[in-house]
Amino acid sequence: MRTSIATVCLSGTLAEKLRAAADAGFDGVEIFEQDLTVSPHSPEQIRQRAADLGLSLDLFQPFRDLEGVEEEQFQANLRRLEAKFALMNRLGIDTILLCSNVGTAIIDDDELFATQLRRAGELAERHDVRIAYEALAWGRFVNDFEHAHRVVELADHPRVGTCLDTFHILSRGWSTDAVESIPADRIFFVQLADAPRLSMDVLSWSRHHRVFPGEGDFDLVKFMRHLARSGYDGPVSLEIFNDSFRKADVARTAVDGRRSLRWLEDRTWHALSDAGEAEAGQALDLVPLPDVAETEGLDFVGIATGRLGETMRVLHQLGFRLGGHHRSRPEYQVWIQGTVRIVIGDRGPTGAPTAITSLCFSTPDPAAAEARAHGLQAKPVPGERAAGVCAPDGTEVLFTGPAAGSVPEWLAEFGMAEDDLGDRSLITGVDHVNLAQPWQYYDETVLFYTSLMALEAQGQEEFPSPIGLIRNQIMRSANDRVRLLLSVAPEDGEQGDFLAAAYPEHIAFTTEDILAVARRARQRGLAFLPVPENYYDDLQARFELDPVFLAELRENDLLYDRDAHGEFLHFYTGTLGTMFFEVIERRGGFRGWGENNAPVRLAAQYRRIRDLERGVPQ
Repeated sequence: MRTSIATVCLSGTLAEKLRAAADAGFDGVEIFEQDLTVSPHSPEQIRQRAADLGLSLDLFQPFRDLEGVEEEQFQANLRRLEAKFALMNRLGIDTILLCSNVGTAIIDDDELFATQLRRAGELAERHDVRIAYEALAWGRFVNDFEHAHRVVELADHPRVGTCLDTFHILSRGWSTDAVESIPADRIFFVQLADAPRLSMDVLSWSRHHRVFPGEGDFDLVKFMRHLARSGYDGPVSLEIFNDSFRKADVARTAVDGRRSLRWLEDRTWHALSDAGEAEAGQALDLVPLPDVAETEGLDFVGIATGRLGETMRVLHQLGFRLGGHHRSRPEYQVWIQGTVRIVIGDRGPTGAPTAITSLCFSTPDPAAAEARAHGLQAKPVPGERAAGVCAPDGTEVLFTGPAAGSVPEWLAEFGMAEDDLGDRSLITGVDHVNLAQPWQYYDETVLFYTSLMALEAQGQEEFPSPIGLIRNQIMRSANDRVRLLLSVAPEDGEQGDFLAAAYPEHIAFTTEDILAVARRARQRGLAFLPVPENYYDDLQARFELDPVFLAELRENDLLYDRDAHGEFLHFYTGTLGTMFFEVIERRGGFRGWGENNAPVRLAAQYRRIRDLERGVPQ
């Protein structure tokens, strides 16, 4: 599939954008007029630079407010358009994006629109270029792609076709079915954008909140299936207006964009194949990624710390035991409880905060998982420590396969034998892992786990905290064996370090007897995160709990929630640097995350950090 990206998607200078697009593997770029206007390089130099980088220059954009005007104004518009055609000749670009008129149209007449487009086409023919007419979702008289195509058909000129932009189509709720009925030779260009569903005016939504495919809520796979059936064989390009992208590192944004198109190409290929329509994708030259079997769960979670004694103590209090030290890298040790494994990397007595560093997914074919990851341009894990790649936030994502014997190969490196794995445990698994994301990497990370491990992005949730509004993205594997919560961390600033500590990440363990876990932990001296009395008063008002049960919750600093399907009990440890542990018991079919109790937890963690700042004993 030929891929392109609009320079407006990226931060930096035009030269930096071209380099980033080439390095990310795009075939071409769209030149946004402002990027050219502010560049110190001539059109000829830009043309040569793109050629040197192996990039085609696919589109010049945008040209605005041409049609639907009186003749005098139209003549002025044609003079302006011819100047752009001459510029395109210097750049070596053969197609211009013409947006439906928003600001100056005063005559609502399709015949007039078509006549004026035909005259523009005649001018384009003299310069050997083409016009791709696009219906803006907020166009004055033309605001849907089918209307734009009808105008193009009325214009009836070989140099005039249409541009399909998924944002302008899907933001208005238009069906994409009609895409496949447009003749392929009338589709001059295709632009893709995803977006979250928001309740706001379409213009503001478009200008600030577009995201790459797979990072929003639009059904782009369905659009691509219709596009494939049309026989279109041109570039598939990204046009993303996003405030975060314009501030983020240009190279990683370009890679994120290329990854999104690779993921969409794979999804489209599978959708067509599953429908028995694989031949429909031949014009677009769709190529699938290596298939990866569904993950069987988390084999281990890795953490690193400069406070080893403190971290070991908390794990012991939760019932974990030391399994062993790595044979060749003794700074690594594994702690186990039943089938749950935590690998600790000792950073020495540095006082460095304890933090989550890696997730190891168990998969039937680690080599295929790694091949898929590399196909999605994920950054390899440094060195030769394990098969895996780095997530956008730096978390290492590792892959292990089925154990050849009773003990996984990686675990045998810690000196573990079969007899070491048979202990009965109160903690039975990892319920979920919560990873805090820098705001500029949040959308990228959602796509990373969606495309790499086929995790499904489900509902989002928001709740208040002392440091601001927190937003969580829930992600699950289809078999529900892996669950991640991706949380937007507060923006960096003067309080950057404080804010990171005030919204720590965590590992949540499952149990079938949370009271037993809590009592054992308390006997071993665990410092629970304190729960205020006001919480229990509110709990009783909401649920009318049995007084004995409520007393047990109070005594053990347990939190509680309930819905129509079941109950949810959990407790939190104190914070270890930038992370903590949670223990959960799910009763019945409760599928939430304790989000109703999150504000209690965040307030308690905030108070503890403020107390530490003031030197208050813990």
